[in-house]
Parts: sequence; structure tokens; C-alpha cells
Amino acid sequence: MADEAVCIETPTRFARYTVADGTGIPIGTMLKLTDPNTAIAHSGDGDAFAGIAWEEKTASDGITEIVAALNGVWDLTDGGGGSAVGELLSLDGTANEVRLAVEADIITGSVVGKALETAGANEVFRVRVGEW
Repeated sequence: MADEAVCIETPTRFARYTVADGTGIPIGTMLKLTDPNTAIAHSGDGDAFAGIAWEEKTASDGITEIVAALNGVWDLTDGGGGSAVGELLSLDGTANEVRLAVEADIITGSVVGKALETAGANEVFRVRVGEW
């Protein structure tokens, strides 16, 4: 998987979501929240952020739940626009990438966290997830 989130400081908050049995989700995948209380791999700009896959979900293994990390410090990949330390970040249009948040991202639940260092386009950088 490209651009997966890499844990730097262990999270302390977790959530359990429903997933489709036929879906495979690697550890470190940024997840999108869908209805009802279901998580899938994020793929679109402004998706509602459900957390980061804390465990691997193998396709067609009979398991229909996944645990997602809701906080912690992670190395994430910038989606191309760059950001400065302290800025809020949201899910980007490319899977497992983040971008600078805009006001509408707060309403849609797309905010991932706060940049802990400045990042250039497509750079991997440290983000405090779940706190803003």
C-alpha cells in the first residue's frame, strides 16, 4: 500500500467499525466513515475521517469489524499542496494523503489533525491526529 500512515506515538483512543467481509484493509490505512458506522479505505477529497486502521483486515476472512486509532502522532503524506506547522489537515483526494483543511472540512468531519512540522508537496511529515 502506498503512503500508509506510520505510527510515531501510540494512540490512546480507538473505535470499532463494521467492514465488509470481502474488503482488505492494511494496517495504517486512513479510513472513511460511511453509514451505518462502517469504515472503508478513504479515497476522496473531504471524506469523513474515521481513524487509521490499527489492525489488518484480510479480504474474505469472515471478519466484519476493524479497530481504528483515533489519535496519536503519525507520519502522513502531504497531498501536494504543502502545509505549515500548526495548520489543520484533512483527507486529500488521494488515498492515505492529507491536505490543508478548509472551513467546510470541519462541518463534514474530514479534519485529521494538526501538522507538527512544515511539509512540502508530497513530503512525509509528522501529524498529531485527532487533536485540533
